[in-house]
Amino acid sequence: MFSKIIAFGAMLAAANAGLYGHAVSSQSIVRHDAGYAAPLAYAAPVAYAAPVAYAAPLAYAGHDEYAHPKYDFAYSVADPHTGDHKSQHESRDGDAVHGYYSLVQPDGSVRKVEYTADDHNGFNAAVHYSAPAVHPQPAYSHY
Repeated sequence: MFSKIIAFGAMLAAANAGLYGHAVSSQSIVRHDAGYAAPLAYAAPVAYAAPVAYAAPLAYAGHDEYAHPKYDFAYSVADPHTGDHKSQHESRDGDAVHGYYSLVQPDGSVRKVEYTADDHNGFNAAVHYSAPAVHPQPAYSHY
């Protein structure tokens, strides 16, 4: 079966090179400027070589070392123009992750979520709410 594929590839390459009769090319040059030029002459390569069979590498050349994951991450936004106030902090040491995030909700209350995650306990979160600092006034209608 492999020899049939190689033979078909060689015949296809020879046909595209113009060695068998008049091969039809799928490429054409179209000029839109009404100029006419002499056709370009192409020389066929002298010989074609079949591709060499490729083998998988014998050994993995990458890094097989275990890198201990450890990081600290912090993020905060305090925009008085839009009222967007939020923050986040997370730290990881190995498979244990600890962190919190807080944000001001539309009613003015602050939501703070403290979380932990590890292989033994999974993901656990504790959510705390604080009362809004300023209570919104109801809109009165003039009817």
